[in-house]
Amino acid sequence: MGTIIQYVFYLAVLVLLAIPLGRYISKAMNGEKVFLTRILAPCEKGIYKVLHIDPEEDMSWKKYLVSVLAFSGFGLLVLFLLQVFQKFLPFNPQHIEGMSWDLSLNTAISFVTNTNWQAYSGESQLSYLSQALGLTVQNFVTPATGIAVLYALIRGFTRVKGKGVGNFWADLTRSTLYVLIPLSLVGSLIIASQGVPQTWKAAESVELMEQVAFDADGNYLEDARINGDTVTVDGEVVEDAEVVTEEIVPLGFAASQIAIKQLGTNGGGYYGVNSAHPLENPNWFSNLLEMLFLLLIPASLCFSFGRDVKDKKQGIAVFMAMFLMLIAAMSVVAVNEQSASTVLTENEYVDTSTDGQAGGNMEGKEARFGIGSSVTWATWTTAASNGSVNSMHDSYTPLGGMITMLLMQLGEVVFGGVGCGLYGMLGFAILTVFIAGLMVGRTPEYLGKKIEPYEMKWAVLVCLATPIAILVFSGIAAAVPSVAESLNNSGAHGFSEMLYAYSSAGGNNGSAFAGFGADTPFLNLTLGGAMLLARFLPITGILAIAGSMVQKKKLAVTAGTLSTSNGMFVFLLIVIVLLIGALSFFPALALGPIAEFVG
Repeated sequence: MGTIIQYVFYLAVLVLLAIPLGRYISKAMNGEKVFLTRILAPCEKGIYKVLHIDPEEDMSWKKYLVSVLAFSGFGLLVLFLLQVFQKFLPFNPQHIEGMSWDLSLNTAISFVTNTNWQAYSGESQLSYLSQALGLTVQNFVTPATGIAVLYALIRGFTRVKGKGVGNFWADLTRSTLYVLIPLSLVGSLIIASQGVPQTWKAAESVELMEQVAFDADGNYLEDARINGDTVTVDGEVVEDAEVVTEEIVPLGFAASQIAIKQLGTNGGGYYGVNSAHPLENPNWFSNLLEMLFLLLIPASLCFSFGRDVKDKKQGIAVFMAMFLMLIAAMSVVAVNEQSASTVLTENEYVDTSTDGQAGGNMEGKEARFGIGSSVTWATWTTAASNGSVNSMHDSYTPLGGMITMLLMQLGEVVFGGVGCGLYGMLGFAILTVFIAGLMVGRTPEYLGKKIEPYEMKWAVLVCLATPIAILVFSGIAAAVPSVAESLNNSGAHGFSEMLYAYSSAGGNNGSAFAGFGADTPFLNLTLGGAMLLARFLPITGILAIAGSMVQKKKLAVTAGTLSTSNGMFVFLLIVIVLLIGALSFFPALALGPIAEFVG
């Protein structure tokens, strides 16, 4: 019962924060006066002046798309060069070498696509300059790009017989200046107050509370007894053993990086073990805050959408479809992790007792947070296009791990990433309206605009881009023998590790089954290809739909108009999302987590 109350509390806080924030975002993106206008309006005007931007210019959908692609391409190039040549650049007190070209390209693509897939340990392979000027900047502008594209689509629905869908540069500026910067500033100050580092200092050496020993090959001696320089195991002296009394602790500006990566659904981790690291996630309060940040803006945008289309029920309907699927996913993962699987318990591979722990499958989970917070974080981060973790998803039960994988495979439309989750779900909404219209013999309409074959073609592309990216690239990888060397496990679980990696890339998520070693030229390039495809194909489709819809007239509501704000539509929307996911991925899932569960 206590765990259930915990889940309810997390969900309630999310909803209570999302409603007012949604109203604020709507007003800010529409240029209405908000409480920060007096401070930020001069900054906004200054940006337009310096960059020679005319915020009143109304772009066609094609010009809007070109602006998105040009901006993203420029960011990719800058980040790639910054990482390759960081050895020769300032603010590198640890003298970290430059990345290899393939890893740098993969990382640049990852952050430009709002994925933050990391085939490296973030704090140890990037200089402070690369972190600040490269990663942190992209952590702002990539979610801002998602919000901008979403608002281009919203204008397609709200404008009548127009030509333009807005100005990309103005949308990008407003979403960054009024939404992401203020929220991340507050968030970084709060988590820094909890002990998360925020400094330009180099890494520091700290004394260990307990000495540890390693053998000559670098293997940790678990049962070692240390007496000065002498190390014994089971009474026998270990020759050439090394006693370690100190550890190097990376510092840097972790707090600001963590705040924006969570808020912007960018994911990744500043430290190698991500939010399981005590410096990245020190206590229960930082855990709660970082977890709420995962879905805060995506959930808020549903309410922004309702206000923007002047029908709050439309926003609530989309929100409820996402919310119900999130609850279902949390429930399945929670039940499986709390009880563990019979395959694990029968062979005593996992301790599920309540002796010294909360019980259930505690393998790979932070003892500080237990199963409740771990399950919530795992489902929220894979529902959102985030990828940060506070537990090891590779150690989840087969069905628990499958749900986290499936949430990404659905196109991350269960709230999803900032902006992209909602416009992806609206693509499914268009598909649902069309199918429902065919079933009852009526012309499909959505928000007063007729849905015709042109919009349907692009909507299908939006909905299938993620499955195509995941299945095509994972299929190629499965046929390459060298990929097997990157797996930590053989058999069904090994296949799950690979499928999860491409699901994460194709879903622009960034999390991973920790056993998968992805830093090879082949994997860096194919995972990068999946990220690019899954990011920019839906953007192209959404902007094409926006460009078509904006030219149409509004249709009057009649007795034959299909309601898109009632319970029946919510049910149909959920069914369509699940059907596409199930039909697309069931064969792959049957080879991985399902085979592992039944075997």
